[in-house]
Amino acid sequence: MFELIKRLTQSFGVSGNEEEIRETIINEIKNDIQEIRVDTLGNLIATKPGKGKKIMVAAHMDEIGVMATYIDEKGFIRFSNIGGVSAFVSLGQKVKFKNGTVGAVFYEDKLEDMKNLKLSKMYIDIGAKDKKEAEKLVRIGDVACFVGDAVRQGDMVISKAIDDRSGCAVLIEAIKRLPQTDNEIYFVFTVQEELGLRGAKTAAYQLKPDIAIAVDVTATGDTPEANLMEVKCGGGPAIKIKDRSVICHPEVKKLLEESARNINIPYQFEVLEYGGSDPGAIHISAGGVPSGAISIPCRYLHSPVEAASLEDIENAVKLLIEAIK
Repeated sequence: MFELIKRLTQSFGVSGNEEEIRETIINEIKNDIQEIRVDTLGNLIATKPGKGKKIMVAAHMDEIGVMATYIDEKGFIRFSNIGGVSAFVSLGQKVKFKNGTVGAVFYEDKLEDMKNLKLSKMYIDIGAKDKKEAEKLVRIGDVACFVGDAVRQGDMVISKAIDDRSGCAVLIEAIKRLPQTDNEIYFVFTVQEELGLRGAKTAAYQLKPDIAIAVDVTATGDTPEANLMEVKCGGGPAIKIKDRSVICHPEVKKLLEESARNINIPYQFEVLEYGGSDPGAIHISAGGVPSGAISIPCRYLHSPVEAASLEDIENAVKLLIEAIK
């Protein structure tokens, strides 16, 4: 599982620029599923045909990043965020543009109070001596992801883009392991989730599934002085009850809970008081779709050091297969 997550997390795929991660996923599943297509927006849809229930399983393949907005005469690059990028988390980090150019993120020396730190007071240094040299490597509108190698530390994997390449890994493993079923399963690797659940919305509208289950990460309450939350790493996959975009359908929640009990894996319940996820768009598409989610507990969300339990991820695979088979 770690090696798969490593390949996925280290593939470039900032929202709206998912070409590389999409090809990585295609290469992982092309020998295990017959129908693979890419829709107009860029969602990757892999279908296992059947005559039973039409089930949509979703995980977003995009990641947060930054976009170059201005290059000054000295070659320093100003930038804006793509998705939920924190100025404080970004400080002192490396970013990598699609062409491989790496830069350091830092802030203006004249900033007197760090409490006033904003992305508008920060820049990317790619080592260029002037604007002309910088423009040979980076153009306005180019996007970059954060740099964060995937490492294994005991049961934990630490990397950038665990959100939501861990969910993509769960879908890939489910495709490989799913036994024969009468249900028609759409495995959808969605785009632009970090920008407002965009890919999931269009995919659900096309497919009009009978039921939908998304796999994504969620926050935890198990770090020092964390906001109170029941979810913890190593406690098993979490069954989503709500976030700010959705209250999950009670029948889907019941299905997931019964499935976890059937295969005797640990599980927990997720009540996320902020943020949204793909079920938020899916459940109000195409006349309404009963939707729920399996959530992977993840520390340090939207940072280059996101951390999750490999055992939780493995159990998420088992739970998903049990629920959809």
